[in-house]
This record gives sequence, structure tokens and C-alpha cells, in this order.
Amino acid sequence: MQIGTELQALFKRYQHAFIHYDLNEVSRCYHLPCTLNTPDKIVLLTNSSDCLQEFGTILTQLKEANTSDIIAKKSSFEQISKQLYLVCIDWDFIDGQGQVFADFTAIYHVINDEGTLKIINVISHELDSSLTLAEPLDW
Repeated sequence: MQIGTELQALFKRYQHAFIHYDLNEVSRCYHLPCTLNTPDKIVLLTNSSDCLQEFGTILTQLKEANTSDIIAKKSSFEQISKQLYLVCIDWDFIDGQGQVFADFTAIYHVINDEGTLKIINVISHELDSSLTLAEPLDW
């Protein structure tokens, strides 16, 4: 399978898991340990319990916002090494009224862990920090 197709499959699973508040599936998209970086904080997740707690909080916030859809507006990737990929996705989070309530860019470091792609780091920023990497990632 071509790497673009594999990355697409990972992020479609990831997107679907967030839309359906599927805590276990979101967690399966991440390698442990991993880091989550926002302008407000950096979180190190070292085990399954950390992962379930952190993503449980995020999914609760999405439920409270009545999230109806999550749309990838722009996405691209670049291979960094034999096992490491950089992926940038601009996301729109849509509420129950069809309005965007959150939009941001997320830059992911994805590792090929014995044939399985997993996120090892994500950095979330304002959309003006979006990157256009070497290869488009089609949805």
C-alpha cells in the first residue's frame, strides 16, 4: 500500500473516532509515549491510562459543544525518514447548528511502528501557522 493511502486511512479512522466520540479508537491512533502540544500546554502521555484520561476530557468537550462534524480542509505530508512522516491538517469543527466553533491547524509526527502508522506528536496552532508539505493528502 502506498504511504499516502496508509496515512489517509489513519487520519480517516482518527476523524471518524472523534466524530463518534470513540475514546478507544482515538487512543489506538497514538503511539505511547507521545506528546500533545497546544498553545496552552504540553502533555506527555506515557501509558493507556494517561491516554484515556486526556482524550476522555477532549471528547467530553466535543460532546458539550454538540459537535456534528469534523472536516479536514487542507492536508499534506512529507516523509522525514524511513519511519517518520510529518502531516499537516487544517481542521474545522462544526456544531449542531452547522457553524464552525473551532478551526486550527495540527501538525502530526507519525511513526511507522512495525508496519502500523501511529501518531507520536501533535502540535495544534492557529490556522495562520498551517504548512503545505511536499505531498497532498487526499480525502
